This record gives sequence, structure tokens and C-alpha cells, in this order.
Amino acid sequence: MVEHRWSLSTLVFSVAFIIVVSYSAQSLALKHSSRFLGKFAATGTHFEPPQFLYETRYFQQRLDHFSFSELPTFPQRYLISTDHWVGPQRLGPIFLYCGNEGDIEWFAQNTGFVWEIAPQFGAMVVFPEHRYYGESIPFGSAKEAYKDATTLSYLTAEQALADFSVLITDLKQNFSAKDCPVVLFGGSYGGMLAAWMRLKYPHIAVGALASSAPILQFEDIVPPETFYDIVSNNFKRESSTCFNYIKQSWDEITSTGQTYNGLERLTKTFNLCQKLKSTVDLYDWLESAYSYLAMVNYPYPSDFLMTLPGHPIREVCKKIDGVPAGTNILERIYEGVNVYYNYTGKEKCFELDDDPHGMSGWDWQACTEMVMPMSSNQDSSMFPPYEYNYTSFQEECLNDYGVKPRPKWITTEFGGHDIHATLKKFGSNIIFSNGLLDPWSGGR
Repeated sequence: MVEHRWSLSTLVFSVAFIIVVSYSAQSLALKHSSRFLGKFAATGTHFEPPQFLYETRYFQQRLDHFSFSELPTFPQRYLISTDHWVGPQRLGPIFLYCGNEGDIEWFAQNTGFVWEIAPQFGAMVVFPEHRYYGESIPFGSAKEAYKDATTLSYLTAEQALADFSVLITDLKQNFSAKDCPVVLFGGSYGGMLAAWMRLKYPHIAVGALASSAPILQFEDIVPPETFYDIVSNNFKRESSTCFNYIKQSWDEITSTGQTYNGLERLTKTFNLCQKLKSTVDLYDWLESAYSYLAMVNYPYPSDFLMTLPGHPIREVCKKIDGVPAGTNILERIYEGVNVYYNYTGKEKCFELDDDPHGMSGWDWQACTEMVMPMSSNQDSSMFPPYEYNYTSFQEECLNDYGVKPRPKWITTEFGGHDIHATLKKFGSNIIFSNGLLDPWSGGR
């Protein structure tokens, strides 16, 4: 029997070795991670039966970890598996996945890497849910929790990291596992949390694997057009004509929408369930599809966001390019986007306001501290050109929530400027991984 007594450096670098040997960069950063997920990420999908065995538990968390006021607690859901844990006597490690902005079971079912290596390391696996998502809702109900800026004020990355730290400390005490090392995992926003938790709570966790974690996508650290340029290049590398059709389609949508009964025609062309109210809504729906396709452009079939074939961007472009001659641009675009939204052919029509995984809390986070400037370049991007305008963004947040964003808070709290020097001085044992086609790779 293999003896599982890991030194801290051996444990972290063994995980790194397995990543390099067992997985391509593309599949790790995408297949086993999740990005910031909007309302169009999984329209029409449903939870599949769990692939992995775990127990669901709840832990009473403080509403505010940074105040001594007596505020109500809330139940934080977490998933735990000790099936392969070798126990505290052999210093069995604890693998903790930092929950993202959605239902934790969804992420647990799509983070195979953690489950696959747990037996080799004799590890306990823990998936804590992020506050305000899934079933981990303060104030008794989502309606109350999301009521206004006062109740939403406790939805922050800092509070979430404190939740994870308090929970894992309590678990280690209950399992008599005080000396068992904790390794953090996470993808996209969860990857950012994993990296930040290692920096902020180095005594809690010995290392972190931060997959597709754009910790530099703040202020002016990276060019704001980076994300959409990478998405666009992913389409162009498959087909330049496909890229051009998409690029031309935005003007066609606008001009059609301005004609008599134009919105009705667009509604019919794109098979929408409800009459389109503005072309902006259709823009958002299409932009989301193209962005998510780039994030899940695996070389094999998958069903994380939607049920998709392998190389889905290739399949989308085949549809756009392959329709009969004379087909207009918008009909081409519909054929392509249908690969993302309806590859199974089961959807009768499309809802533009679906949020199947309860991720609307991200809008609040983006309006407060997760301020990530993005723009689209007219020359290099297939998306409509626009410049990031903080003043306009601030006005939207004031209208929606009555709050002003704090664009410099994340870099103040967690760093970002001159990150290499910061990591060299203060941040050891953090593995940043991503695929080269990953749209978030430019932000890390």
C-alpha cells in the first residue's frame, strides 16, 4: 500500500506534474473549469445525475465575517467525499474547490480533474457553494436576499473567501485533521478565488490550481479588447468567411430592426419564443453564444454549458458557410447559432431571459467590485465595435442597484499590478493554467 504522507512542496508539485502529463492545456483550462456565466450560458439544459459520489451537508455561516454585529447566519451548502481519504494519521490532503457563481452541484459534476486525482493522493474532496448562489442563500429566500443593495451588500469575493476558510477550519477540527494540507482548485471566477485565497490565507491552504483565472482583467492591466479578440481569432482560425459573415451580421440586424415589422421578422428568423423588444437583446444573445462557444471549444463532445459536438466552433462555421448559395446573412447566422442553443433539436423556441442555474448575482458583483473593462476593436474583432465607457457603466449600476462600482478595489485587495513581483515575494505554490484558445487566457 502506498504511504500518503506528503510534504507540502511534494503535494503541490505532484499535482502540477499530473496536470502536465495527463491533460492538454486546452482540456484542463476549459473542460475542467467554468467561466463567468451569464443568463444565456445554459438555456434549456438540465442537471444530469451526478457522475461522482458525495454527501450534501450544510454549515451555518456568519453573514458578515468582518463585523461584530449580531446578524443572522445562513446555511452554506457543501458537498463532501471521504471515500478515498486516507485520514489524518497519514496526513491525507483535502482538495477544496472554490465555488463559482452558480449551483455547486453543477460545478462538481463538471470538474472531473479533482475527482480523478483524489484516489491517487488519498484526498478528501470538498465543494463549498458560493454565498448567494444555489441553496446558500442568506435572509431565508432569494427574493429577500436580492431585494436591494442593503441585502446584497454581503455578496463579495472577500466574504466568500472567509466562508471557505471558516468552513475548512471547522471541518479539519471535526475530522481531527489539523495537520492535513489543503490544496485549492477553481476555474474562471473560482480560479480567481483559489489564487486569491492562497494569497490571503496562506496558513489555511498550501497551494492552489487556478484554471482560466483572469486575475489581471482589471483596470488597465491588460488591453480591454483582449477577450473578444481571442474569441474572434478562434472563429477566424476555423473559417475566415464565417468570421466575416458574423462581422457583417450586426449591421444587418440593426437595419432589419429599423424597418416596418423588422423586430417581428427577427423574432421569426431566430425562432424566439417572445417578440423581440429591441435589437440589443438579440445582440446580447448572439454575443453570448459566440463567447461561450470559444470557452467550451473542446475537441470532443461535452454538455457542461450546452450539449455540444466536438470542435463546436468548427461545426458552427460549417453551418454558416455551408447553406445554399443565396441564403441571406441572418439565416446563415441562425443556422450557426442553432448549434449552440439547440444541437439536440429539442428546443421549440428560444427564451432570451432564461437563468437556469441562478447566476444573476454576478450582475451585482460586476457592479460593485468585479469591474472588468472590456471593449471590441473594429479591425480585429468580429463583434460590434465599442469602447469601454466607465461613466456609462456607472450610470447603469446606479440605475439597477443604486451603487457606484469600485474599479480599483480588487487590485487594492488582492493585487494585480506588477503581479510577477507580487507572486515572487508573497505567493508561492499557485499554478495558473489555461488553454491557448481560452478567451480568458489574456487576463492572466
